[in-house]
Amino acid sequence: MTVRACPLFIGGRWVDGDGRGQFEVLNPATSEPIAVVPDGGPEQARAAVDAAAAALPGWMRLTALERGAILLKAREILASRLDALARLVTEENGKPVAEARGEVAFAIQYLSWFAEEARRVYGEIVPPPVGHKRLWVIHQPVGVVAAITPWNFPATMVLRKIAPALAAGCTVVLKPPRETPLTALEIARAFEEAGLPPGVFNVVVGRRAAPIAEVFLADPRVRKIAFTGSTEVGKQLMRAAADQLKRVAFELGGNAPFIVFEDADLARAVENAVAIKYFRVGGQSCICANRVYVQRPIADQFLAKFTEAVRAIKVGSGFEPGVLVGPLINAETLEKVAGLVTEAVSQGARTLVGGRRMTDGAYARGFFYQPTVLANVREEMRVARDETFGPVAPVMTFDTEDEIIARANNTPYGLAAYLSSRDLGRVVRVSEALEYGLVCVNDATGYTHEIPFGGFKESGLGREGGRHGLHEYLEVKSISLNIR
Repeated sequence: MTVRACPLFIGGRWVDGDGRGQFEVLNPATSEPIAVVPDGGPEQARAAVDAAAAALPGWMRLTALERGAILLKAREILASRLDALARLVTEENGKPVAEARGEVAFAIQYLSWFAEEARRVYGEIVPPPVGHKRLWVIHQPVGVVAAITPWNFPATMVLRKIAPALAAGCTVVLKPPRETPLTALEIARAFEEAGLPPGVFNVVVGRRAAPIAEVFLADPRVRKIAFTGSTEVGKQLMRAAADQLKRVAFELGGNAPFIVFEDADLARAVENAVAIKYFRVGGQSCICANRVYVQRPIADQFLAKFTEAVRAIKVGSGFEPGVLVGPLINAETLEKVAGLVTEAVSQGARTLVGGRRMTDGAYARGFFYQPTVLANVREEMRVARDETFGPVAPVMTFDTEDEIIARANNTPYGLAAYLSSRDLGRVVRVSEALEYGLVCVNDATGYTHEIPFGGFKESGLGREGGRHGLHEYLEVKSISLNIR
């Protein structure tokens, strides 16, 4: 495999870094390098903020229609390269190429959604309390935005942040993860070709995120931090952002319950549970089902069908035909998943399917873990309490509606929840009672561009997607005019 060299994108130029060296991007299916990237640090971060600040006045003066035209052109370019981008996602992330293709196709639609939505940022004419005044309200861009994205969705996480920011008139400095920076750099290339002015969008890649984030947090020109990642890191960023009262938008950890009531369509519930547990980056997603609850009268039937379906999942390299689950992203994640399963079994859980690392043949070179189903799980076990971020489904039973609402809500997280039922009254009651930002009923496809997405409690602040996602990047200004 050819190892490509990938420079950073700062101020409309491709740059090689500051002599700090380079680091390798690895294919998690083989542990082999696929690219080398400059190890950017504070100097590159400052240069990127300088470029974004210099570009801000010109970019925010453009109309929404003019900005939107560039976003639409970038979408067109990315769409023409969809298959190549999908292969790149699979190389650096490991997910099956069909899943990667679906991700890229979904991600680029954020460009068209927000390009169009920016034209509908309406102001207000407010009736004044006295005759000699006129009052109106307008929306203006927040300013320079620093976006920090994770590795599990290399295209979606980038475009879900930068599309609304750019459409709103903000300029952006992006710090993608060290595991999957290549897709972000290709997105920057598409924007360059689409005619985006220099400095409006910048990409700084570095082996260590903290020194780069410190520049973003210390520079008063950066007015907003947009971050997707762990709750613990989100709290650290929020504490540091408080010194300048920077605006923050966080999508953080989750512990999604998947609830199956006795009146559910059982075949559909099994299909949805398998899809949302295993077929989103092999369980490495904040909205993956993390706990499966089944009402006791149908628990045995569900488990029989569920384990049969999980046993049939093909695991392997994302380029291998028929593969539905690829490798975990790195050795650290693999060790965490294996440790949670081992600990749960030592505490009384029973492994129905899977339960070990895959090391035979080609699997030995990558970070593969068997799709796993655990029974006899108790909620105090870490495998049910923590965010697993792997292909492991702990299954538990429940008896009543009130009981499962309380158990599902008994977590500091509140990102996504799933329920299966054909009782309309129950669907309404439970959906409204669950303390989660996204509730999917008889559905495992998750969020879409048209609706806001974000978490309750320690799962985040702010919303991405929908019209709410655009307003996250806008300030509200009131103007009072005395005409006397």
